[in-house]
Amino acid sequence: MRKTLYIIGLSAFVFSCTPQQNVKKNTYKPKTPVAQPKTAVKQQTPESPKPQITNDHGVEFFTTNIADPTKNDNTASYGSIVSAKPSGYKVVKTYFPAIAQNFRQRYLILHYTALPDDKSITVLTQQTVSAHYLVNNTGDNEIYQLVDENKRSYHAGVSAWRNDKNLNDTSIGIEIVNAGYTADPSGKKLFVPFSDEQIKKVAALAKDIITRYQIPATNVLAHSDIAPTRKQDPGPFFPWKKLYDEYQIGMWYDAAMKQSYYDMAVSTDFIAKYNDPTFIVSVQTQLQKFGYGIDVSGKWDDATKKTIEAFQYHFRPQNYDGIMDAETWSILQALIQKYPVK
Repeated sequence: MRKTLYIIGLSAFVFSCTPQQNVKKNTYKPKTPVAQPKTAVKQQTPESPKPQITNDHGVEFFTTNIADPTKNDNTASYGSIVSAKPSGYKVVKTYFPAIAQNFRQRYLILHYTALPDDKSITVLTQQTVSAHYLVNNTGDNEIYQLVDENKRSYHAGVSAWRNDKNLNDTSIGIEIVNAGYTADPSGKKLFVPFSDEQIKKVAALAKDIITRYQIPATNVLAHSDIAPTRKQDPGPFFPWKKLYDEYQIGMWYDAAMKQSYYDMAVSTDFIAKYNDPTFIVSVQTQLQKFGYGIDVSGKWDDATKKTIEAFQYHFRPQNYDGIMDAETWSILQALIQKYPVK
């Protein structure tokens, strides 16, 4: 009898414990975050729908920016959307576009052809060099497009600016018909001016490209800026200051700041320290800091002279002798202060 009561009591104890264990398990399960990520994703649905992709004869376009322009992001496309077509599958744009993107086109590089109109066209369309656009010198209102803006044209060659190299990958090139230069008996380069009609075309074209791709002033450059030891174009007669003043295109220094640096230079006997290796290193470092791809050698070598000459073509065209005089130095300091590397 006593053994029977013991078995009954033990069964009752086991039975009473079993629901408690189940309760513990049941109360624990809801605390696991298994379903929470799915709920969080659903809550991220934007309040307003994205602009629609437009379709024209089977070709898709997206021309509205939904990203943050202050971060130089842009989701708009200037041309049709290029998509994969994997065999047996369908590529859909249910979540198009992602906002984390920007344009490949980060630089605008200006050139001259050193050829007349007809030969410029032939060379840039039939040979191993090209540009996205060619500005003629025939007095009409036409600008020739030669390469799709979404593709690389072969205009920059071996090139560098600040932290970037091989600028064909990230730039749009504009060639301008111009005879270039000849050399006088002393070896001085004599350049040919541009016509007013050409400059108006260049300004309108450049402004359009810069605005659409949000290209900063520091990235609107001469071919000679990105390849100073090889190139001179578009030369000292290209009116960079006019484009800056009248069209807000590219870089230019502040006159008051330049004058302040100039006064400092002439008051410290600038000429006396000109050949001091420490001063030469300082100049080379400052040219490098501003953007030029120059090696610091501590000598007035040929590469340094050509780099100074390229700088003068752009910012001190009245005298492009390749010598870092007080005026050239003061302009460089003013530009470094106005356009620091970010």
